[in-house]
Amino acid sequence: MRYAQLVIGPAGSGKSTYCSTIQKHGEATRRSIHVVNLDPAAEQFQYNVLADIRELIHLDDVVEDEDLHFGPNGGLVFCMEYFAQNFDWLQEQLGDGDDDYILFDCPGQIELYTHLPVMRQLVDCLQSWDFRVCSVFLLDAQFLVQTSKYFSGVLVALSTMVNLELPHINVLSKVDLLSKSTKQELEKYLDPDVSQLLGVHEDEDTHWHERFYKLSRAIANLMKTPLVMFYMQLTTQYSMGKI
Repeated sequence: MRYAQLVIGPAGSGKSTYCSTIQKHGEATRRSIHVVNLDPAAEQFQYNVLADIRELIHLDDVVEDEDLHFGPNGGLVFCMEYFAQNFDWLQEQLGDGDDDYILFDCPGQIELYTHLPVMRQLVDCLQSWDFRVCSVFLLDAQFLVQTSKYFSGVLVALSTMVNLELPHINVLSKVDLLSKSTKQELEKYLDPDVSQLLGVHEDEDTHWHERFYKLSRAIANLMKTPLVMFYMQLTTQYSMGKI
């Protein structure tokens, strides 16, 4: 039996830092935790890598290929689709170890998780190799202190969870970068009240109330369902030994 985390989330949310921190935590507790880089556009990372997708295909090579005519976004999708056609390369890199714990540091292009099949294909493949897989979705806490951005972040996380069909944990990263007042503002989103999320009272007769209130309330109620799971605060600079 082997175990894996798919570390996913928007670009710049702290995925590589999370992987590095978890690996260091494993070293401190005498556990072997490996990391696989699945971002063909990665420039640098601070963890020891078990396998690196850039050895199979690199975004720069795809973008510079004059026959393909891809930009950065299309090139990354091409890289991941090529990767999906060559999962045997990944299987060879992972080997046949027992009781392995592996983190997969994934790209930040969000459509890979919400409506393209590549990552779901990876999940199915890992499970067929006897991996028990969960997804860890990182969201930058700096962008979740406004209701509209909170709605957007939670819905993207929910869409990812539904698409991948995995045990799923949402992690707020970079909390250490927030000011004291912003951290207090963040608290209301950890266990949200629907009326606070909407920012209006039910008896208000406004243009917003007439056109969008029912839709907004339905979305806000969705945020409170068990399906959306829960958020864990994690500071990317915090010592894992203290958590």
